[in-house]
Order: sequence, then structure tokens, then C-alpha cells
Amino acid sequence: MGESDVRQRDGRSQRAGGSAFDLVASKLRRPLIRPGTVRRSSLIERLARAGPRPVVSVVAPAGYGKTTLLSQWAERNGLAFAWVSVDEGDNDAKVLLSYVAEALDAVEPIDGRVFDALASPVSSVPGSVVPRLGRAFSSMTSPVVLVLDDVHVLRNSECRAALSVLADHVPAGSRLALAGRAEPPLRVARLRAEGKITEIGPGDLSLTPDEASSLLCDAGVALGEDDVTELHRRTEGWPAGLYLAALYLREGGPFAGAAVSFGGDDRLVSGYMESEFLSRISRRQRAFLTRTAVLERMCGPLCEAVLDLLGSAATLADLAGSNLLLVPLDRRGEWYRYHHLFRDMLLAELERLEPGLMPVLRRRAAGWCLRNDLPEEALEYSMAAGDVDSAAGLVESLWMPTLRRGRVTTLQQWFRWLEDRGGIGGHPMVTVLASLLSALTGRPVDAERWADVIDRWQYGDATRPDDPSVEARAALLRAILCRRGVEQMLADADEAVRRFAAENITISAPALCQGVARVLSGDLDGGDACLEDAASVAEEIGMPDDLAVALCEQSLVAMARSDWGRAEVLAERARTVLRRAGIEESWAAPLVCAVQARAALHRGELPVVRRELVTAQRLRHELTYALPHVAVQARIELTRVHIALADLAGARTLMREVDGLLRRRTGLGTLVGEAEALRARLSKERGSSLAGASSLTAAEFRLLPMLCTHLSFPEIADELFLSRHTIKSEANSLYRKLGVSSRSQAVTRSRELGLLEV
Repeated sequence: MGESDVRQRDGRSQRAGGSAFDLVASKLRRPLIRPGTVRRSSLIERLARAGPRPVVSVVAPAGYGKTTLLSQWAERNGLAFAWVSVDEGDNDAKVLLSYVAEALDAVEPIDGRVFDALASPVSSVPGSVVPRLGRAFSSMTSPVVLVLDDVHVLRNSECRAALSVLADHVPAGSRLALAGRAEPPLRVARLRAEGKITEIGPGDLSLTPDEASSLLCDAGVALGEDDVTELHRRTEGWPAGLYLAALYLREGGPFAGAAVSFGGDDRLVSGYMESEFLSRISRRQRAFLTRTAVLERMCGPLCEAVLDLLGSAATLADLAGSNLLLVPLDRRGEWYRYHHLFRDMLLAELERLEPGLMPVLRRRAAGWCLRNDLPEEALEYSMAAGDVDSAAGLVESLWMPTLRRGRVTTLQQWFRWLEDRGGIGGHPMVTVLASLLSALTGRPVDAERWADVIDRWQYGDATRPDDPSVEARAALLRAILCRRGVEQMLADADEAVRRFAAENITISAPALCQGVARVLSGDLDGGDACLEDAASVAEEIGMPDDLAVALCEQSLVAMARSDWGRAEVLAERARTVLRRAGIEESWAAPLVCAVQARAALHRGELPVVRRELVTAQRLRHELTYALPHVAVQARIELTRVHIALADLAGARTLMREVDGLLRRRTGLGTLVGEAEALRARLSKERGSSLAGASSLTAAEFRLLPMLCTHLSFPEIADELFLSRHTIKSEANSLYRKLGVSSRSQAVTRSRELGLLEV
């Protein structure tokens, strides 16, 4: 895509959820080695001699040449290299692992189910994504080195846990190399004890006197042996310090000024940059360096737009050719970034000299990105500039494509940023979207909280201006949450249908809510007609979740009429819709599984019934009281199947969940009577109620994938926002039902039963 440096996924991701996953191609390229770079031959030999050790850790402060070493290793190694340059935007496990999957796929095609799991908004990272990606990595037929550079920027615990587990799947002959400023998120002590890790630190990366001499010479600085020795001593072999000294000397500075003492100390370098290096270059060059440091990556046109100065592209080209402050990001000499250390120093200088300019420059960068079809980068710059209104508008436009790519964590980070700056209440569309996201991804408390904000906006201020688009979505949100019973749900759905039609917006959800509300009100004919309309629209506009649910609802209507032939056809269509879309881990999946199980039970296909029950078990915890009609329907249908199989323990577990949902959402129409009938039937059933795997609760299924990680129970508690006592209690209950006594045994047994992916 030319200037944008964005690479789109192939049809696999389009199958998996609509829009292709846009990737910044430069993050997947091994950084180029600049001419004259010091060769780290001894370290490369050490890496080559590491033998069967599958993990490589390169840890040192900024400026020690970590990236350069790995890039030189790749250049001289016979193995294929899959490279990912990690940045702040990768603090979403699905984003990070999408880059990892893409990097591996470029070396050798991997299972498309990896990308399907990555694209699903509700798929579990530890339960689905990591196992599939780990299996794909471990089954690669050719040796590969997977490099993740700058992993220290990963703060997200799910990302760090994923990398730790991925380290267990390195195939024989392959390597996982992690580079950063801090110890990588691995069980390093265990890897050391098992002899599975090669570690390279600052002492290894410090240049020898000969290498220091070579660096100075290649930078165009001629010094005598004693001067080189003195510079090496004072910099302690720190490559960045030596290079800064070389630049200073090349600009005409005296040796006494260059021979300052620093050895990896950022504060000393900052002072040096200010007092020596930057003071010796022209004002124009200094302004260019400090002002463009606000850019994460830069090209000539972007620099001209941000600086509002013609000729900036030429300045960038000159700078790129004259020193190593810039890191090239492509082979065309178009895109660059500053070395991280130098960028930090330049930003500090900009803040000192022109403190009010930084937001202005970032807003200009946002505008250029928006004009050049880089909306997410525009959002990042708007957020960095503190521009709440622009950020809110961009979140509105990016919400749906980002959700379709499975990047729920990224969306939550955006919403949280806006909320922290008071930007939610003033942007009701964003508030509606935040509530819908929470409802669809199993976060009912947040869904309710945002819905309350919308209610206050809509009904609490009689003087507010009309906003038909938001009001349409607010009506739809009320129908989905169904907080005031089925009658109000139908009224809200009817209002949503009218409002969306008035706005000339075609979506399937309003008609789907209409159909469900009519069915739950006892109007099967009217409900079936609305569901038919919803299915038609969902198929036309490509909304597979809505289509699958509409087909399931129609199948249940057919079952109520004893039309089993139609019911089975509709149930199979619903399954096919999710499979073809690559979203079998969807909020719609538990209902699809329940309807499929009932159809298979009618046919007498018990293996199919049990398979559907297992899949429904794994996913039903995502259905909460924020989607009450679907959550209760799915559990009621599953309960019927468990009773038919004489699995009373499983049936009673589900009924307890139904009762809990009905307490939170009263007035769910015919579902209340169906629940009462099932409850009465269960009270009369006699048989074993011994708790087994089928009686695992939704809460226990939420915990189960976390047991596959290397997170401790306290860390899991923090991740799930639960107390440590609750996690321990749930784990003990889970062990008892699985008939095991430890965490590892629970994981093994769950995989045997199909409750976890292998």
C-alpha cells in the first residue's frame, strides 16, 4: 500500500470475521544491518554453538545492540527467521499473537484455525489461541528461529503468559529468541535448571577495545590507540555511548568533551545529548530531530506535514545517510524510526525547550495519518495529544472492524482511556458501543454501567439536542439487555426497527430482537416472520453471529411445533454459518450447540449429542445476564438434553445458572414457565447426582483455561478480578469434579475430555 506500510491478511481473516487484519509490514521484517556496523562474530558463534537449547534471551539496557546482534545472527545463520518487532500496540494478546502467527506462516503455512481463533471476539487466548498457535509452532517441519524484539514493552499479563507457554512448544532444532531491556516473561529459573536457555546480557554485548576501534573508524573518526582505550574505558564498551562520542567528534568537538564517563546511564546520555551533541548541530537540524521525535515512525511526507515545513523529506534523507540515529524500516528507504534510546532523549529535549508544542505536532500527525488511510495510527496520535473529541470519533469508526478482528482488549483500552479523561459521557455513541462490547464479551457489570450512562443521557436532559443515530442504537441496546422484561424488549426492538429505517441503516439485530421478543411473548407466527427477516438481512450484510442465532431461534420454533425436519435443517444451517465464518467460538455458539444437540438427540445420534454438549460447556460462560434471552434459552435447551441422558448432576448445575439469570432478569416471558417445568421435572427425577465433569459451573469453565498458563493462583485472581480465596475454592471444586488432585492433572484430564484444546 505504498506509504502506509500496511499489509493485509489474505482471505483467511476475511472468512474469520469480515475485514482483513491490517498488519504493519515493517514489524515483520528483520531490521536491515547498516553498512559499517560492528560485526559481533564471537556472540554469533556462541549462539550457533548453543546446541539444543530452545530459548535465547538477550537482555540489556537501551543502546547495547540487542537488535543488531539478532539481525546479524539471522544474516549469517542457515535457519529461517520469523521476526516480530514488538511495540506498545501489542499489549493485546490477540494483536501480538496475530503477528507471531503471521511471521510463522510466512516461513511455513500454519493451520488456518489459528487465525480463526485470533479473529473471534470471544475466543479464549489461553484456552484456544495459545494451544492452536503452540501446536502449529511445534509441528513446523523446518527449523525456524522466532524472534520477538523489545518484549519489555509488554505489560499485559495475558501477553506475557502467552509467551511463557509458547516457550514450551519450540520444536526440536528451532529457537525462540526474546530481546528486551528486562528479563523476558519466561520461567527463566526453570529453563536455566533444565539447560534450555542461552542468556546474553550487557557484559556480553559491551564492545571490546578492538570492536570500539572498528566502530569509531567506520563512523569516520580517526583516533590513536590511547584515545580509543580511554573512550572505551569511560563508556565501559557501551555501543551507544561510543557512537554518540563518535558523532560528537565528527562534528568537530574536542576529545576532552567526548571522553565523558557513561556506561548505559540514560541520565548521563541525556545531559551529553543536550550539552554536547545537540549544541553542535544547526538550529534547523536540532528542531527537526526533537520535533519529529513525537513520531513512532516517519516518512518524508509525514515529517513535512508535522513540521509544516517543505524540505523536511530531504532533511530526513540526509539524516538517514549520515548516522545511525535512524533505523530503516523498509528496503525502499521510505520509512524510519529513531533508535529508542535517542528518541527518549530527543523527546525530553523537546519537552524542555518547547513544552507546549508536543500536542500540536501529534495532532498534525493524526491528521496526516487520517488523510493517508491510517485511522488507527491517527487514533494513537490523537490519544497521545490528549485530543479526546478526535479520539472518540475515531473509536466510533474503528469499533466494528476492530471487534471483527477479535481485538477486544484493544477496544477496552480505548474505552478506558476515554473514560479516564471524561470522554465517555460527552460521546453517547461511544458509550453505546462500550456497553454492546461488554454484553457480547461476557462483561455484564460493565454493560449495565454504560447502559445507565446512556439512559441518563437520553432521559435525564430534556434540553439535549436530538441525535437519531445514537437513539436508534440506544433502543437496540435496551432490547438486547432486556432489563425490564419481554414486553419492554419488544417495544424497544420495534422502536429500534423504526429508527434504523428512518436513518436508512440496514442491520439485522433489531429484527432479531423483535423475533425473539415475539417468540418469548408466545407469538410463534409473528416471531418466526421477524426471525426470517433478520436471517435474510444478516446473510445479505454478512453478520454471521446474528444469522446463526436467527436460524437457531427458528429451529426452536419448529421444535415447538414438532416440525423436526425443518428444525434439523435450520440447526445444521446455523452450524455451517459459524464454521464457514471461522467463528465457532462465538457468543452465538452455545445456543447453536444446544439446538444441534437437541436435533441430534431426536435422531438418536448420541456421539454427536455429547460432542455438542462438551463444546457448549466450554463456551457458555460467555453468555451472561447481559444477553439474558440467549443465555437462558441455551441453558434450558442444554438442560433438556442432560435430563434425557440421565445426567442429573449436569442438568441441576445448568438449572442453578438459569435460576440465577432469572433472578437478575425477571419477566423473560415463556422462558419463566419453561424453567419452572424443568425445575419440577428435575425434582421428581431419581438417579445419581454425583458431580462430574458435566457439572462444572460457568465460573469453573472461566477458570479452566487459566490453569494452562504459568500464572500463579494469585495472578489468576488478579486477571479475573476475583479474590484469591474464590479462585482457590473454584479450583478445588474443579479438581473434585474431574477426579484429580492437582493443577497439571486437571489440565491433562480436561484435554482428554475435550474441555480444553490439546
